[in-house]
Amino acid sequence: MTENGIWNWEHAWEVLPDLLEGLVVTIEATVVGMAIASILGLFIALAMRSPSRWVTIPLRFVVDFIRMTPLLVQLVFVWLLFSTIPTLVVGFTVLGVHYATYMSEVYRAGIEAVPKGQWEAATALNLPKSRTWRAVILPQAVRNTLPGLGNYAISMFKETPFLFAISVVEMYTKAQQYGALTFSYIEPLTLVGLLFLLVSYPTSLLVRRMEIRLA
Repeated sequence: MTENGIWNWEHAWEVLPDLLEGLVVTIEATVVGMAIASILGLFIALAMRSPSRWVTIPLRFVVDFIRMTPLLVQLVFVWLLFSTIPTLVVGFTVLGVHYATYMSEVYRAGIEAVPKGQWEAATALNLPKSRTWRAVILPQAVRNTLPGLGNYAISMFKETPFLFAISVVEMYTKAQQYGALTFSYIEPLTLVGLLFLLVSYPTSLLVRRMEIRLA
């Protein structure tokens, strides 16, 4: 047990294996959530370009509603509503849907950044609309959005501790459980912060490098 905030290496080494086990769950939730957000965000961005207001108005309402309500509230609400679904599934699904609403704007900006001449060239070549999107527009748009998607991946990773509220045993939950048993919170929570830094910092450097290369 720590006394007066003094670091105890024995507690640190004791809790580290549990934190690494929780880190695996944290990364899993981030990777699956990011996959959901990337795919769903693209579909939202494309749907928002529909000429039908019957599509865009309800979709805009849903997107704004998700953005304007806290992620923590969404997690708990969905968890209570679908209590029979495994908590990890609820966690990465809610994370994915929540971030999809933000990534849709990144995709929208990427699509609008495609030069007008590319659209005109596809029309001049009489390419079908589906092939124009698949072969001309989307490859360029996605390339432009990679740095933004990377930043959201880091943000999602850092927000996984919210899964504690729905009993997902990720890294932060492991730290809390150890602290509750030993009354030593300084070591596990410090290590959690360091592990978040060790994973997210190299990713942020990679994203920054992509931004420079694509600038």
